[in-house]
Amino acid sequence: MLEELIESLFSNWRHSLSQIYSIWFQVEPWLIPIIAIATAAFLVIAIIWGIRAHRHHVSAGKEEMIGKTAEVKMALNPKGTVLIEGELWTAISEEGQAKPGDEVVITKVDRLKLWVTKTKEVNR
Repeated sequence: MLEELIESLFSNWRHSLSQIYSIWFQVEPWLIPIIAIATAAFLVIAIIWGIRAHRHHVSAGKEEMIGKTAEVKMALNPKGTVLIEGELWTAISEEGQAKPGDEVVITKVDRLKLWVTKTKEVNR
């Protein structure tokens, strides 16, 4: 008697469980291509952005600073301070002196020091 009761409970439980699985985990056929297309579009966009990122040139570092113009903040005699892109740098003048307010061009970067030359002023 007890065995029959246990068997009926488990058989009903298995039957209920299969009904729940069939309701919860049923996938509509139209949903499969939509998910596949969305996944493919995401992968294509991610790959394109990755390729563009690798082709992008460096926009920071010493290579980018060479040739830029800086403003003298502390007289260069030959060592002083210049302002470039909102940052103060120690600079060494390669030729002559420069007073505060003069513009200089960066010719070389050596660790945290800039080597600069005075810009040629054009008479107007």
